[in-house]
Amino acid sequence: MNTLLRRSFLPVFNNTFRGSCRSFADAAINEKIDKIVKNNKVVVFMKGVPDAPRCGFSNAVVQIMRMHAVPYVSHDVLSDENLRQGIKDYSNWPTIPQVFINGEFVGGCDIMLQMHQSGELVEELKKVGIKSALLTAEETKKEMEKK
Repeated sequence: MNTLLRRSFLPVFNNTFRGSCRSFADAAINEKIDKIVKNNKVVVFMKGVPDAPRCGFSNAVVQIMRMHAVPYVSHDVLSDENLRQGIKDYSNWPTIPQVFINGEFVGGCDIMLQMHQSGELVEELKKVGIKSALLTAEETKKEMEKK
């Protein structure tokens, strides 16, 4: 009887316990991500680090940020599996890298590339008080042409 009771009760207990542990972990990583995103003007969740991106899409985002000379905080999702899955759940976006500006999810590599090409990124950065290096270079060029 004791074995039968354990067999019927243990799976329910284990699944309930695992589920509650998982939701606690999910809440903790969600809170951590929320703090990171809200306490920094620009955040990039990427594979690798800016000096050594570990995928082409992360590298493309890093290059865009460098062209604009954007100061940003980066987080390597490959070093933390909870962060890797947590950021996907947080933004409801399935791919990495992910860029946040002023607490808002902007998008991944494709969206950043489109914003860079259209000039929209310069405007978004301006809204948070970041002056793009491309804008500065263009202004300098125009001033030189006037002289």
